[in-house]
Amino acid sequence: MMTVRCCLAPSAIEGSGVFATEPIAKGAVAWRLDPILDQIIPEEVVASQPPHVRQFLERYSYPHHQLSGMIVLDADEGRFMNHCDQPNLDFSDPDYGVAGRDIAAGEELTCDYAAFTIGDIVHQPPRHRVHAFAASTSIHNADAAAGAG
Repeated sequence: MMTVRCCLAPSAIEGSGVFATEPIAKGAVAWRLDPILDQIIPEEVVASQPPHVRQFLERYSYPHHQLSGMIVLDADEGRFMNHCDQPNLDFSDPDYGVAGRDIAAGEELTCDYAAFTIGDIVHQPPRHRVHAFAASTSIHNADAAAGAG
């Protein structure tokens, strides 16, 4: 669960990313595992889901570092955090994402997936088509408004 104010925006790394909306001081906790709001799901539940749900869970969840056979699905923007080999958040304790340096407002928050991934890191193709959808929706809404007048 993100513990700082943040938002989703297009990322130069991949697709959508998580961006700080306020400065974050070095050492501040920017994310923490919240067992009440973040979902902890048995791995066998994933296999019983329809394909589109499995794909979602495979992309946005990760193995729980202490509970074998369980995965974690972040409840908020944290699931959109992108990988970076030199991240600005330190997840050496997988329960907390700590700012490794001062982070400016507007800067993308990043992590090293290896800090909380068991086995190989598998990067999947982009899932969201935000720009194309937003453009087509704006055009559709503008056309509808023009016809309504």
